[in-house]
Amino acid sequence: MTGVAELSGTDQVVVVGAGLAGAQCALKLRQGGWRGRIVLVGEERHAPYDRPPLSKEVLLGKTDATPLDIDYPHLGIELLTGRRATGLTPGVLHTDGGELPYGALVIATGATPRRLPGAERAHLLHTLDDALALRALLRPGLRLVLVGAGWIGAEVATAAREAGCTVTVVEAGPAPLPGALPTEVGSAMAAWYAEAGVELRCGVGVAAVESGSVLLADGSHLAADEVVVGVGARPATDWLAGSGVELDGTGAVLVDERLRTGVPGVFAAGDCVSYPSARVGARLAVQHWDHALQSGEAAAAAVLGAEAPPYDPVPYFWSEQFGRMVQYAGRHAAGDRMLWRGGPGDASWAVLWLRDGVPSALLTVDRPRDLTQGRRLIERGTALDPVRAADPAVPLKAAAAL
Repeated sequence: MTGVAELSGTDQVVVVGAGLAGAQCALKLRQGGWRGRIVLVGEERHAPYDRPPLSKEVLLGKTDATPLDIDYPHLGIELLTGRRATGLTPGVLHTDGGELPYGALVIATGATPRRLPGAERAHLLHTLDDALALRALLRPGLRLVLVGAGWIGAEVATAAREAGCTVTVVEAGPAPLPGALPTEVGSAMAAWYAEAGVELRCGVGVAAVESGSVLLADGSHLAADEVVVGVGARPATDWLAGSGVELDGTGAVLVDERLRTGVPGVFAAGDCVSYPSARVGARLAVQHWDHALQSGEAAAAAVLGAEAPPYDPVPYFWSEQFGRMVQYAGRHAAGDRMLWRGGPGDASWAVLWLRDGVPSALLTVDRPRDLTQGRRLIERGTALDPVRAADPAVPLKAAAAL
């Protein structure tokens, strides 16, 4: 895989995708000493903004915008909004607004929400415009059905209940967060829905969204004034067809440990990337804020040819739902030993996964100290005494095996 130092021609770096990863990459390129032209291209009409507040502060009406604090004109970064990437050939990014030559290109086009067959009438929550449009609909008594009890579903349910809506969440899996967490852990969160006055229907899929109702796979109907679908996202990389940039089966861009693709001068960062993790022993595709921030900076370092360790941070994300702060660090796998620190009946609790005695992942509910210490232990590969690690009264850092 090839770095920019091996290229010839234009000194222009084009970053395609104006989310957090792309904006961070452009910022770090300039701060890192890049003197040539930097062009940041975004499909949305808005300047780059923070996405986590969309399902929180924006839906709740606490703010109308969440722009990133970057002074693009001062930094000499040319921001092109409302421009959609349409293709890529060697040395040229093709957009619906014309061609952009590059010496180095960073792909940061992120991910796009998955649409549910039969739910074309439903709303999605991915962009600022999506959040503002949905917020305008939320009102006391509105019958809202949410499809998917994932992170987005729980956060939208939280905001909708605060707005006075009648909320039902439908989840095809056996418990909230299927796929992300073991069923017994997801089940521990099911009580939060009931406490918030949200009806949770697990183990049933959605067949169709009709006018005024949702048809479930079991043949029953749910009354619905509005429907929101939150069933995950896929990399926004269809525009790369025929470009030579290799994608995996999900559409994620395959990069090496320096976030380089197999095409000379082309790098990638953010939600659209699959990178090799020596820590986990597998490729990872992460669609969360922390990864976007860190990979954007790492891609800039790779473009600059800076000396840097392989990109392999401890994955981390958080979710605020039903009055709780839920945080997760690392990546657990089948076969890891699972330890509870406290239990669902406690005001705060955590779940720790150990692999050969070393923590591989940690989920915390209102236990920020556990998260901070656990994340550091995962990063260092510190073996733990499982008995002490399972005691919620023992600080995790004090559970290190002697």
